[in-house]
Amino acid sequence: MYGLQKLLNDEAKRLSHIKEVVERNLVDAPDGSLRVSRNKRQTMLMHCTGENEKSRLRGNFIKKQDRDIAVKLAQKEYDLKLLNLVNKRLKQITPIQREYTDDEIESVYKRLHEVKQKMVKPVEEPWEQKLGNWKNTPYEGKGFEIGAPVILTKKGERVRSKSEKILADTFYDYGIEYKYECPLVLKGFGTIYPDFTFLKKGSDKELYWEHDGRMDDPDYCNSAIRKIDSYIKNGIFPGERLILTFETANCILNDVTVRRLIENYLI
Repeated sequence: MYGLQKLLNDEAKRLSHIKEVVERNLVDAPDGSLRVSRNKRQTMLMHCTGENEKSRLRGNFIKKQDRDIAVKLAQKEYDLKLLNLVNKRLKQITPIQREYTDDEIESVYKRLHEVKQKMVKPVEEPWEQKLGNWKNTPYEGKGFEIGAPVILTKKGERVRSKSEKILADTFYDYGIEYKYECPLVLKGFGTIYPDFTFLKKGSDKELYWEHDGRMDDPDYCNSAIRKIDSYIKNGIFPGERLILTFETANCILNDVTVRRLIENYLI
C-alpha cells in the first residue's frame, strides 16, 4: 500500500505524544484505585488502597467534599489503561515502521539483473513504466481562440493565463508530470478540460487541479461552482482527487499555497 510508510510514521508520532502526556499525568496520580458501588438508594465512590484487606477489597467511602480524589483516581485508571494500549501498539508498529518501505514490492523487480527483468512479468507494473505509458497516451486538448495571448511554460507548452503558467512551472520545478487540459467526461455535465491532470503514485488514479481565476465575475463563479458540483456528483471530491485554487482581482494566486498543496497531494 503506497503511503503506508507515512501513515505508520504519523501514527507512531501520535502514539508517542499520547504516551508522553499520559506518563506526565501519572507522575502526580494518587495511590490506590476507585471503586463504584451502587445500591437501590445511591451510588458510592470508594477509595481502594493496600493498607489493609478491607481497604483493598471494598475501599473507604469518599465524602462529597473529597470528590477531587475520586476524579484523580478515575483519571489514573483511564491513563493506565491508555498507556497499556499505546505501549502495545508502539511495540507492534515499531518493527514494521523500521522495515517497511512503500516501494518494497517494486524494488524486488528493480533489483533483478536487467536481462532478467526483460524475462519477468512483474505483478505490479513499475511506476516509471506506468507513468511513462500514462504520459505518452495521446489526447486532444481544448483549442485556443485566434488572437489569444501566447503564454508558454518552462516546458514550452502553451497555457491560457499567467496563473496557469505559474502552476505549470511549479509542477515542472518539482519534477511532477502532468497533462494540460486533458478531456474528462463527467456524467450529467459533459466533457470538461481540467486545467491539470496527474497520475497519483500508488493509487493509479488521476487527480485533477482546477484553478478558478475570476471568482469575482458572477457568471464565471456560477459556472465554476456548477463544475465543482459535477465533480462531486461523479465521486471526485475536493481534498481527495480534486485540488482547487481560486483567484480574484484583489486576491491573486499565492505561491506558498500552491507549494503546500503540491507537497500535500502530489508528492
